[in-house]
Amino acid sequence: MAKVKTAYFCQNCGHQATKWMGRCPSCGEWNTLVEEVIEKEDKKGPLAQWKSVSLAPKPKAINEIKYEEEPRIVTSDAELNRVLGGGIVLGSLVLIGGEPGIGKSTLMLQIALTLTQKVLYVSGEESESQIKMRAERLSSKNNNCFILTETSTDNIFRQIEEFDPDVLIIDSIQTMQSSLIESGAGSVSQVRQCAAELMKYAKESGVPVFMIGHITKDGNLAGPKTLEHMVDTVLQFEGDRHTTYRILRTTKNRFGSTSELGIYEMLGSGLRQVTNPSEILISQREEHLSGITIGSMLEGNRPLKIEIQSLVSVANYGTPQRSSTGFDNKRLQMLLAVLEKRGGFRLGTQDVFLNVAGGLRVEDPAIDLAVVTSLASSYEDSYVPPSICFAGEVGLGGEVRAVNRIEGRIAEAEKLGFKKIYISKYNVKGLIFKNYNIQIIPVAKLDEVFGEVLR
Repeated sequence: MAKVKTAYFCQNCGHQATKWMGRCPSCGEWNTLVEEVIEKEDKKGPLAQWKSVSLAPKPKAINEIKYEEEPRIVTSDAELNRVLGGGIVLGSLVLIGGEPGIGKSTLMLQIALTLTQKVLYVSGEESESQIKMRAERLSSKNNNCFILTETSTDNIFRQIEEFDPDVLIIDSIQTMQSSLIESGAGSVSQVRQCAAELMKYAKESGVPVFMIGHITKDGNLAGPKTLEHMVDTVLQFEGDRHTTYRILRTTKNRFGSTSELGIYEMLGSGLRQVTNPSEILISQREEHLSGITIGSMLEGNRPLKIEIQSLVSVANYGTPQRSSTGFDNKRLQMLLAVLEKRGGFRLGTQDVFLNVAGGLRVEDPAIDLAVVTSLASSYEDSYVPPSICFAGEVGLGGEVRAVNRIEGRIAEAEKLGFKKIYISKYNVKGLIFKNYNIQIIPVAKLDEVFGEVLR
């Protein structure tokens, strides 16, 4: 019998201590150290069948190492393929996190039902009938998807040895429990141990493993931060449960870029891929309204066109209000100061309300030019033609500064049928002109934009 010992783990960061302390020395949180009983690992664990007896590896010169492209499983979900860098890499360990009820299990079950490979879906949270009910709602049938409701990793690996799946899905890692650790499911040591066992299985068998992870009230993945360091890819499933759109974002990827994202729409029949999100973010309106402009932004490597809405009106109740939704309020204050100082707009006695349509949160500075044009349009009560879009950063001197990846922004505007796009004249230097069917107008100052656009 292995010797039993106890240790104290921080439930916030995973720090291990030999004695209890009121404050975690690693993350500084109070009253997060919890005592857990740990049993030393037995040599004959659940992964004994994959342990290979081999000689210790020897160092090699980097020029002597042969490199081969990682084989991938290309799914029918183009958004997932983009986020993963081209498909599912064999032997990879992927962690998916998100708010409760956001659609993580729906996404994983939908992928499992569309794969042609043999998939084992292990659920520790739902019964077989509940999963079947969701599968019926997804209106997808697949004889290659098998369901296992189990929380013990010992039993799971026994079934894996007999079943030999091509893809393994764990829902969720917080419900799994290893017999090598005596603490309860969901504790730091259990999450770490179960993830280590799954990682060893994935690397030695070459089977890709997906793990669903809960997140805390702060929005971080539950369990120790080391869980994110152990896996190959971390995907964050984001969105508001009260809206229909979801964003699948990569925060870590050893086999591809971390700048990609996928966009889905939650429907009654499951998640629908949004291949052209710009058409959704731009409202279809028949009448001409002031204060509405179209700006170009980047979400990862993906250019999007979004609608900026603003309302500038006289403040009748003392101090003017400055309110923004989806846009940084401090940056809005700065742009208002630029408009008043450099553009001559008297906004000191005006209420200003700014909204980014579609519920997105914008951090790309290239949206500045669309924002200031929208504010000026609302102040002058003059509409901006809907066939015009903007891509430029605004400086404190009223100048229009260059932005990155301008070719992709122009191509997206052309694809959506815009007639004109205003960019910084400093972007023209590095711009490779093609046979664009859109008029590219370079500007240097805000006055040049207002003189042509506002009518």
